[in-house]
Amino acid sequence: MTATVRRVEDNEFFTWLDLYTGYGEFYENPVTDEKALLVWSWLTDKDNDLEAWFAVDDEGAPIGLAHVREFARPLDGSKGLYLDDLFVLPDARGEGAGTALLEHLRDQARERGLSVVRWITAKDNETARRLYDKVAEKTKWVTYDLVP
Repeated sequence: MTATVRRVEDNEFFTWLDLYTGYGEFYENPVTDEKALLVWSWLTDKDNDLEAWFAVDDEGAPIGLAHVREFARPLDGSKGLYLDDLFVLPDARGEGAGTALLEHLRDQARERGLSVVRWITAKDNETARRLYDKVAEKTKWVTYDLVP
């Protein structure tokens, strides 16, 4: 199978929702109706920076999802592309959809003049980390959350 990547269209809510729900289930963070509608409103708002991309199989069926947004890098004097979410359907894993999404995002960053594509993942997500270790450089940075 050769996965290709395309932007999620405004009329694909339920297709997007299936993949987004799968992502939430993977991280044991259920996607409620309220959360789904809020995120979808961001994705369809031309003034919001959040974008959604599908990896699709040979028949055009979406099998993977990425949510990204640009971010400022003041010390670097540049902007980057932040990958918030990456998910591939369990039956499609290991067939190139994740790689296709990451390579597409690299191309998007290059075309936009951005300096990096950056993301975090769970320490115990070994399957994804095997892919990430092949295509990107693991950084020395540690992530913290300060909850208001």
